[in-house]
Amino acid sequence: MDLYAAPTWQCVMVCWGTKYSTALINNLARSIANKASSQPRFILISDQDRPDLADRIELVRFPEYWLQPPLRTAGCHAKLVMFDHGIVPTDLPAIYVDLDTIVLGDLSTGLSLMKDRQTIAILQSAIIPFGWVGRALHRWTNGRKYARGNSSFVIYHPGECHYIAEQFKWSYAKYPKMQLRHMVADERFISWSAQEHMVRIPESFAVKFPREFMFYWGFWLYIKARLPWVQARRKRLVAVTLNGLMIKPEKLLSLKEGDVIVDEKSRKLIWSEKTLGFMRSKIQAFYAGFL
Repeated sequence: MDLYAAPTWQCVMVCWGTKYSTALINNLARSIANKASSQPRFILISDQDRPDLADRIELVRFPEYWLQPPLRTAGCHAKLVMFDHGIVPTDLPAIYVDLDTIVLGDLSTGLSLMKDRQTIAILQSAIIPFGWVGRALHRWTNGRKYARGNSSFVIYHPGECHYIAEQFKWSYAKYPKMQLRHMVADERFISWSAQEHMVRIPESFAVKFPREFMFYWGFWLYIKARLPWVQARRKRLVAVTLNGLMIKPEKLLSLKEGDVIVDEKSRKLIWSEKTLGFMRSKIQAFYAGFL
């Protein structure tokens, strides 16, 4: 990979508050760059200056609008800043990644999921599938029913998605209590406003850690880890996001062999190579020295 070649894509990250250290952000960017087949342009949207930020990362300050307290709650509406005018350059496609992401392969391969410049790809998170079914329900129910996703990863073209931020600003001005169902969280609003252009990120590319490595019945985790097709798919994974309050890196790295965690949805994690396979050592190596 030529580190000095002109970038062909962008990696976007968003951070407010003090939850994530600059060292961890630099580590994530370094991992993405080292595994990518082409060097990306890195954009960090932050609410504060970060003097120790790696030179390869361009810092863009949050507009005050997106730092309103109601937009920085669990709904993470502030993440919609990635679609606003003047934030992310509009010359290249982009991949947004949450900061609690572990990168295992070439993130830029996700750009192949884009059918055109209007495409937005995210992880599926509801029964209704993206595609013609979700689009038809969205039309027939006047937006009450639609396919929904998770915004841990968002593949999009910044030059084509300003309408998402614009629609949110209009909706928030009209409904300041965000009482509409599609305003509950950033990912719901993305799915609702861009339903016509949404596609699913396959679980062979990226997964949410709880969905892939946790379950209500502990015995199933041992069985799942031994299934040949599951093992093959996990080996192809490019990224895993550690979303969820109970599975943050500092918590995981404190666990001993066989320890069990139960999250807020009663799903179990068994910290063992027998249930996690190579993923356990990947987590340990990725965060070693950064927590």
